[in-house]
Amino acid sequence: MFELGLLLVTNGINDKLDSLRFSKEITVALHRFTCGDWGEMEQEDIEANNEALRNGERLFAAYKTSEGKIWIITEADRSATTILFPDEY
Repeated sequence: MFELGLLLVTNGINDKLDSLRFSKEITVALHRFTCGDWGEMEQEDIEANNEALRNGERLFAAYKTSEGKIWIITEADRSATTILFPDEY
């Protein structure tokens, strides 16, 4: 649906990637994200992301994992996508 650009993970995410379960959850969340499934978002935020796809704005999604909620953010210019825990924002 859109370019991810450079894929980045924060230190908090990286520290948990040795867990096979969490690594799989990250992969699933990223797949959902690239397919336009914005995860656990309010309808207003889902609509904003759908509009951002058309207008080339920043994309933001949230997913539940065994390690807590994660966010995935793609920059408006599609140069980078970052996976992070909310407290790392």
